[in-house]
Amino acid sequence: MMPTLCLLLFVIYSLGDKLHNFVAGVFIPQYHYPYAAVISVLFLNLLHLLGTVSLHSYSRVLGEKLLVPSICSSIYGVLSMWAKANSSNSGLFPLVLPLLTLFTMVLSFLLNLQSPLSTLISVLISFFHGVSSVDFLEYIYAPLALILFCVSLIWLAKVSEVERQHPLVAQASVFDIYYAHLVNQSGVLGLLWLLHSDNPWCVLSQGSWHSLLFHGYLAAILLLGMVLNFFVGITVLCFSPVVAALLHSAYPLALFFLQFI
Repeated sequence: MMPTLCLLLFVIYSLGDKLHNFVAGVFIPQYHYPYAAVISVLFLNLLHLLGTVSLHSYSRVLGEKLLVPSICSSIYGVLSMWAKANSSNSGLFPLVLPLLTLFTMVLSFLLNLQSPLSTLISVLISFFHGVSSVDFLEYIYAPLALILFCVSLIWLAKVSEVERQHPLVAQASVFDIYYAHLVNQSGVLGLLWLLHSDNPWCVLSQGSWHSLLFHGYLAAILLLGMVLNFFVGITVLCFSPVVAALLHSAYPLALFFLQFI
């Protein structure tokens, strides 16, 4: 039963990622935003108000523990958005993404992170195929993004592992950890947005707010980003960073294997 559910999750995530990439390919090159962290925070608060999710208020102590993964994942989000805006799916960035699983597995082993599913077999991909048209900056930001996202996953898993060792009364739940991470991430992304060469007011003024198509693309990219990030976040907190990395790179891995079919 569990293997079937895992396979179903990977298929759903891959299809969602494919749809998100399509929407991002249309939307991001023109408008260069948005981020789904704030929407995720609002949605979790809404679920809490409806009594669906038990959620504590933001903890400064927990937020400090999650500051590093929040910064890493925020910068990764900016770099991945830059990749989608400039080189679509033909650059180095989508080619190194499948290596995330292998890199996460190695780092988890080196840090002796308890990971019940971290013995998964990972595939090493020859990612030099087709990189002749790669922008020079991609040789910098693609490996950097890989490292930052890996550190974010490992750190989140480590915080979750430490929290599980606390007494049940003082233990932060998975949703508490994820919520604190999102609040931190929202602040970091807001700061990065303010530091961007295109100031927020310029970006917002370029939006076609009178167009229903614009609102449709905006809602799609926000909701898909929120759901996909939620899947990865909950996976790393409940299972292992290796499984989360494998889930995040499910679509690129699927494309790689389809080349041999």
